[in-house]
Amino acid sequence: MKTNCYLWPIYFYLLLHYVCADSIEEKIRNDPDLSEFYALLEASQLANVTLQYKQVTIFAPTNSAFQMYGNLRDDPNTLVLYHMTSAPKRTDQLGTSSLSLYSELEGSPPVWITHRTGQYHDDIYVNNARLLFIQSNIMGTEKNGNEQVLHKIDEVLVPTRSQKSASKRLYNPTALEFLENYESLIQHPHRVRSFRQKVQQFNKQDIFKTEGGHTFFIPVDEGFKNERAAFIDEKIIDGHVIPKQVLFTNPTKKDAPFQTLANGDNDIRVVILFTQEQRGSTIINYVKSHTLLGDGKHTQGVVLAEIVKANIPVKNGVIHLIQKPLMVVDSTVKDLLQEKDGGILNNFVNAIKDMGMEGEEFLNKLERSHDITLFAPCNKALEGDLTLNSILRDKQRFLDILNMHLVVDNRLYVEKILKHNRNKIFQAHTLSRGKNLYFNVVDSGTNRTMSVEGGGVNATVVQSDLAATNGIIHIIDRVLGVPCTTIWDKLRTDPMLNSTFYLGNLQGFNRQLNDTKRKFTYFVPRDKAWTDARVLFPSTIKKLFMHEFAYHATRILERHLIISDVNEPPYTIERIKQLTTNRTNRSYGGFLDVELPTVRGSLKLFIEERPNNTYVINWRGEQIHVFRPNVECTNGIIHVIDLPLLQERDVRVNRATKKHVTYLLALVCVFIKLF
Repeated sequence: MKTNCYLWPIYFYLLLHYVCADSIEEKIRNDPDLSEFYALLEASQLANVTLQYKQVTIFAPTNSAFQMYGNLRDDPNTLVLYHMTSAPKRTDQLGTSSLSLYSELEGSPPVWITHRTGQYHDDIYVNNARLLFIQSNIMGTEKNGNEQVLHKIDEVLVPTRSQKSASKRLYNPTALEFLENYESLIQHPHRVRSFRQKVQQFNKQDIFKTEGGHTFFIPVDEGFKNERAAFIDEKIIDGHVIPKQVLFTNPTKKDAPFQTLANGDNDIRVVILFTQEQRGSTIINYVKSHTLLGDGKHTQGVVLAEIVKANIPVKNGVIHLIQKPLMVVDSTVKDLLQEKDGGILNNFVNAIKDMGMEGEEFLNKLERSHDITLFAPCNKALEGDLTLNSILRDKQRFLDILNMHLVVDNRLYVEKILKHNRNKIFQAHTLSRGKNLYFNVVDSGTNRTMSVEGGGVNATVVQSDLAATNGIIHIIDRVLGVPCTTIWDKLRTDPMLNSTFYLGNLQGFNRQLNDTKRKFTYFVPRDKAWTDARVLFPSTIKKLFMHEFAYHATRILERHLIISDVNEPPYTIERIKQLTTNRTNRSYGGFLDVELPTVRGSLKLFIEERPNNTYVINWRGEQIHVFRPNVECTNGIIHVIDLPLLQERDVRVNRATKKHVTYLLALVCVFIKLF
């Protein structure tokens, strides 16, 4: 247990409870926050006898915990006794890893203790309930003077037991007994017959009755439609068990991989991760299997399933009922989107369907195409944005945006993108002509974050590699192609535009880029462009990045910036190219420079289109590749270029100026010495 100055108030609090002679029963009775629990305690004769004569630890839910769970008071003996364990244990005696304590309930079903590292102390969980640390370690004694301990928790603990009407009563079932006797144990609309039959068919009962503490995922019958049961084999059943770890949803670290029983051989490797989505004030828990290494029968990628009933404690661990089987890939991208009304992608699916015929055609395209990668915005990404709502009503604009989210003939797994991204910025063509996606993967060993940019919008991949029969889905947190930042904010946050942003800050040039009453077209050299220019013009670039030459940096950037009236469209690459081709003569091989009105005079250039929708700027005899054209912002557009619009003679410092600067510095030094 961690110790520091923040814990002294807690230790003082514990000392007060040690010297206080009140019984635990009195302390519960006198605590207004435990009145609901005390009402159950009063109604249970067995619990009162236990409190009077036995050493116990009591995990008492607060009143707010009972309010979350509704009516659980039908059997006070069962409920209260499950919150009592047979030995007094303070928080520092609850171990440092997962362990079980046997409750006072008939059959001694365990409660599972889990530790999670907190800021000042380890958070402790009892099943899925968090122990309220500052309100715990309340000490008391029973009639014979033996110690008792009271801890407050934020959820009600519910044991897994047969109904009283069941012909065969089960008081402390294993996971196998739960599977075989589900109907008598759980009052729930779902059933688990299909998975149970598969466990029996492949003689896999042993893994569900193994002693110790394990985590079991049991898919409900609803998830076995479309003959999905035919795909279940021994490996897939093994992939539904995490051995030697008892993982309840609240204390378990999200998006952390846990090894499954399917990893016994070298042919496949499967991990399971917990994740969640917040819908309003509701948290939806999911679990996902990630087949890292597949074979002919088991497809690489992620299968995401909602947890329809979580945290069912059993004798040998915990069970989570899930929406559908893990590891089974039998749906197209279209079917996966529409499964369970879209689930985490419900808003995205509804937006597509609201387009009518155009939306239906897009969904059919997802079904007909092969080896596709779809970047699908999550529910939250399509909520409450007025600009986005306006775009959704424009069917043609929205269709163009949808096409920007789709890459065809290429399954872009995260591993594949990471491999391509090691030496250069990886980009992929989308179904929207001339619109590419640009990727960045930050891999810190334990954490890996992938971002994708399309149409000027940076989105983070929140769920990756969802596997379908004809492709994969990455779930992202933003809608691509719908600008939501100014040019200033885009420069500030884009990791490959740091150098231009730095130069623009030297004399306040950047401040104007937040103005939403004007339209800007900005040719922005990326960081690599300045690095390459340093090789061509070492002295010039060195001066530009020095504060004393800030004026020159500003003057150079002004050459890159076009300012238009707010109602005038920005200069897209296509618009500039059109202006170029409309003004032909024999100059420059048949093209005449277009004059664009910049802050400093005019910018004369012309655009050439190369294969694969790439563009080159011709300026003063230089050919400059456009790395990212048409990066949209709320107040204009950015073209990211591979060299600055710069020549060596642009920065000149005459010797007289140098002599004057040296003279002024000498005067300053003399002044400092005199005074």
